[in-house]
Amino acid sequence: MRYLPKIICRLVNDDCVSFLTVAGDELYDLIIADPPYNIGVDYGGGAKKDRRPDYDTWCEEWIGLCRNALKPDGSIWIVSGQEHAADIDIAMRKCGLHMRNRITWQENFGVYCSRKFGRTSRPIFYATKSKTDFKFNAETVMVPSARATKYNDKRASRSGLKIMGDVWTINRVCGTFRERVKGVPTQLPFELVRRIVAVSSIPGDYIFDPFAGSGTTVVVAKEMNRSAVGVELSRKFFDIATKRLEAVGHAAP
Repeated sequence: MRYLPKIICRLVNDDCVSFLTVAGDELYDLIIADPPYNIGVDYGGGAKKDRRPDYDTWCEEWIGLCRNALKPDGSIWIVSGQEHAADIDIAMRKCGLHMRNRITWQENFGVYCSRKFGRTSRPIFYATKSKTDFKFNAETVMVPSARATKYNDKRASRSGLKIMGDVWTINRVCGTFRERVKGVPTQLPFELVRRIVAVSSIPGDYIFDPFAGSGTTVVVAKEMNRSAVGVELSRKFFDIATKRLEAVGHAAP
């Protein structure tokens, strides 16, 4: 029977670059990042703070520090906006990460646009520190195979299942949703984070979120018996996330 270490989930009010520079000896099994998209969202310091002329070099800096903080068999998942996805992609490769997938997150309730196609998807980059040594819990992402269920194809797996594809349809968290946290401009859905945690970690593992926001990653980690630390620059968002984390175990998230 595998011994599970004591589960500790915490939040830190700090800048992720400063935190990782000082705490460089901490090694994580999984990193989940949803960084600012550089499109003018107000994360507490005003919309102008989210428009960095050095966005590409900044991404390379924090992604490089994340790579160094991963265990040898660790994985990193980064959610991005469409506008600067190329900066994330290039930075990850420059930092020596091995790209496994570029997931398309297909959202319902997308952003309506009048002079271009509506924005209803986001890229998610999934990479590992090692090219060959990493966790991938395939049993957590199995879905019915059309080869078996629709076509009765003999080449289908006997189980009738397959690993899901690289397009994920998951609702974004709208303002009227039950899981919506007031006071935070953006928020990852539980369904998305739970899927990532399940496939790339096991109970007892250590997860890191450099842009904790409303605290979803740390909340999910605690719920799924993983340790985690989330770093959030905004004091307001840090306080909101802390209250949310404290409520886990007392009420359903």
